[in-house]
Formats: sequence, C-alpha cells, structure tokens
Amino acid sequence: MQRGNLSDLLAFLAVAHERSFTKAAAKLGVSQSALSHTMRELEERLGVRLLTRTTRSVSPTEAGERLLRTVGPRFEEIETELAALSELREKPAGTIRITATEYAADTILLPKLAKLLNDYPDIKVEIAIDYGLTDIVAERFDAGVRSGEQVASGMIAVRIAPDMRMAVVGSPAYFKSRAEPKKPQDLIDHNCIALRLPTHGGLYAWEFEKDGRELRVRVEGQLICNTTAQMLTAALAGLGLAYVPEGLAQPYLDQARLTRVLEDWCLPYPGYHLWYPNRRQASAAFSLLVEALRYRG
Repeated sequence: MQRGNLSDLLAFLAVAHERSFTKAAAKLGVSQSALSHTMRELEERLGVRLLTRTTRSVSPTEAGERLLRTVGPRFEEIETELAALSELREKPAGTIRITATEYAADTILLPKLAKLLNDYPDIKVEIAIDYGLTDIVAERFDAGVRSGEQVASGMIAVRIAPDMRMAVVGSPAYFKSRAEPKKPQDLIDHNCIALRLPTHGGLYAWEFEKDGRELRVRVEGQLICNTTAQMLTAALAGLGLAYVPEGLAQPYLDQARLTRVLEDWCLPYPGYHLWYPNRRQASAAFSLLVEALRYRG
C-alpha cells in the first residue's frame, strides 16, 4: 500500500472518531477543505461511500463502520507500540486519560497522584468526570475508576480504595415535618433527590441490603441532579433526602447539619478499582500510575 493511502486512512479514522470535519481537521492540523477533498478521493478510490454528511453532523456508513472496526484497532496497536518505545527514555512521560466520578477523583485520584506528578513532571493525567459506565476503549481512555461491582468483564482491575458505604441523609429542617423512614419502602412517602445517569438517561435506583435481602428503590421527588455533590448540597438546603457516599456526608453528619437514616440497610460494598484493558506492554508512565493508586490496606 502506498504511503499516501495510509495517510488517507488516518484522516478517515479521525473524522469517524470525531464525527466532525472541523474537529478532525483541527486534530490533524489541516484545513477542513483539504480534509474533505482527501475523504472524497479515498471514497472514489475505494468505490464506496464511507461517510454520511449532513449540515450538522458526519457519521460512518455501513462500509465506514466496517473499516473503523477492522482498521482502527490496528492503527491503535501501532500507536501503542510507538508510545511504548518512546517510554524507553530516561524519564517516564506521556498523557494518561482516566474517567471517574467526581467523588472518586476528589478523594482518591487527586490525593494519590500528588506525589507521582511532583516526582515525574513529564507525566500528564487527564481526568474526565463521568457518571455513565463509559466504554473506555471506544472513548480512548487509558483507564476508568468505578466500584468493584461495576468493573466491566474482561478488564484488569486494581483496587485503589477500601470498601465503601452509602448513606441516606436529610437536613434536620427536612425532618421537622416528616417521620424518619425505618425501611427502604418508606422512601416512597419522602421527597427524594434523584440522580440521573448518562447511561440511557435513566434515574439511579437506590440500593439496599439487610440480612441477605437486596432491594432497589426507584425514588421520586421534586429534584433531579446529575452529580452526588449537587445532591448533597440540595439535602443540606432541606430539599429532600439524598443517597450519597458515606465519606461525602460524614463531615456534615459530625456537625449535625445532616441526619442519617436507614443506616442498617447500607452495607459495605467493594470500593473503587482502577480498571483497564489488558496490555502486553504497558507504558512506564502508566505502570507508575497504577502503583501510585494501588490500595495497600
């Protein structure tokens, strides 16, 4: 295959991933018109349309999706190997992209990464806050952080935190005119602050367990948030009950600004894990990051 054909395929992969000629052109460092011309030439040469173009979006055709699935991973393997070779330098370097929830980033990642980033100035870490179960391979993340129960099958998982508990909390002002729930079913009569997850756009069902009995309650209320930090703030303002990590609520429980209920139904569960695809040769920077985050009890 001629070298120009490889460049054209790289251009196609950029457009297919970005779903935008503008973004892909900026990523490749070429003009949008030049990129459009390259795509037209590639389609003419192959005799098949690879992209569907509208005034607002660009998406791969069936043929384009096939090319993306078959050729894309091979180019990624080449990039991974070249990145691994670059890590043979004296100092580990490179950018590591991680997806995590806000609470995990604030309480686990940032504190543990402080020393690593100080010791290795050529290592960069990008943290993307995300409450959906992101496909880290498809979204080109190096790793994700989730509780042990949420780690995708087939992934390598490294524990980075102890077991966790959730807490159902409300302000003293909220409970002035309401009885405290004694069992999860009582939440139906309460104004609960819901959490909307990006995955399918659904509301998160609160999870409980006691004496081997598991319950998932789909709560209702006047307020819906998309982060646990928002839920906590709303609970402090007396807007309803929130279901948040115990550690997030603890300072306010200690100050009596929040009241905890259903504690006996909130059992410990596997804490945060760093999970990532199996790699034959992880970069030196990524290996250092894993060791910096690893939970050692």
